[in-house]
Amino acid sequence: MARKTGSHSDITGPRVRSAARSLIARHGFAAVTMRQIAREVGVQAGALYLYTPDKQTLLFDLMKSHMDELLEAVSSVDLSGPPERALEAFARFHIAFHLDRAEAVFVAYMELRNLTEDNFAVIEDQRKTYENLLERILQRGRASGVFAVHDTKLATMALIAMLTGLTTWYREGGRLDRGDIQDMYWDMVRKAVGADAALSA
Repeated sequence: MARKTGSHSDITGPRVRSAARSLIARHGFAAVTMRQIAREVGVQAGALYLYTPDKQTLLFDLMKSHMDELLEAVSSVDLSGPPERALEAFARFHIAFHLDRAEAVFVAYMELRNLTEDNFAVIEDQRKTYENLLERILQRGRASGVFAVHDTKLATMALIAMLTGLTTWYREGGRLDRGDIQDMYWDMVRKAVGADAALSA
């Protein structure tokens, strides 16, 4: 199959990444071939190597791009206020950001095992940078008596897993809209960190 007319790196490159992300999210990294990706994009298999040297690099680029976007977006969120307000801001941001990126989220979380050791280290460092934002909020809340959290690291992992899990079942136009989901999940997050218990103690 010949390359389509008008194909350029600034057009085809993003299409390659988009096709790879969708295929990997549906079938898993191990099951997807470069030939399948090429067929989805509409180019010859050999043409993919103009945009990525191999499938491992493509997977890494997908994950790193997702984490880069996440870290850039969260940097504009004000997490410096009182712990409960900061926690609410983090939770609502996390939900809003991830609901629009279900495929990217799946690839970023489920395909870590398929990264090389060096690539894994890069993504893991970015994940820890993000997770630390939440843990610092929990630590501040515990220190000030606002949250009843015994292990902030464990609580951080549990909250992120709960919030990210939305992407596996949420469908636009369903019974609950995004605002409803954010409100209900924030209520669950607040209770999970023992905010009410800490304030009444």
